[in-house]
Amino acid sequence: MPSTATTVLGADDIRRALTRIAHEIIETGQGTDDLVLLGIPLRGVPIARRLAATIAETEGTGRDGANLCGSLDITMYRDDLRSHPTRAPQRTVIPPGGVDGRTVVLVDDVLYSGRTVRAALDALGAIGRPAAVRLAVLVDRGHRELPIRADHVGRNLPTSRSERVTVHLDEVDGEDAVRIERPGATEGEQA
Repeated sequence: MPSTATTVLGADDIRRALTRIAHEIIETGQGTDDLVLLGIPLRGVPIARRLAATIAETEGTGRDGANLCGSLDITMYRDDLRSHPTRAPQRTVIPPGGVDGRTVVLVDDVLYSGRTVRAALDALGAIGRPAAVRLAVLVDRGHRELPIRADHVGRNLPTSRSERVTVHLDEVDGEDAVRIERPGATEGEQA
């Protein structure tokens, strides 16, 4: 069945949302001395890099955004490995200084059921013991299955379960956009 897609965020909207999230992260943490951003592959990693660059530029501490940012592979911690076993593991990259005793902000593109974040928390626990863990997402679409909420949200997009939110980032897809894909009408419903 064909689907229709509506662009709900363009490149400028995404840039503004990430700038706001970066400032919220700074304000909530009272600075960046013990801050680590860990992107969840695939699209959480470039979002984390963008946030880290904005934070480093805003704070002007001389601390390079790359030293704030890493990635956290959650593949082996997912609860759907039996139904989708063909996932290729990604690299986990922890910034200098590790995560112990630091504030870790997990970064992802879309928050939906909460299962990806649960897997990320398990993966993070296997690496170390942060002082605090927060969550930043570009889009929160609702429909939680676990008691997980984001601390920093670029945009809340109420959706139905039949809809799909797709995030496109320049680093991965060649464009910046967020779209809602809706199932198309059946032949009998078309006007």
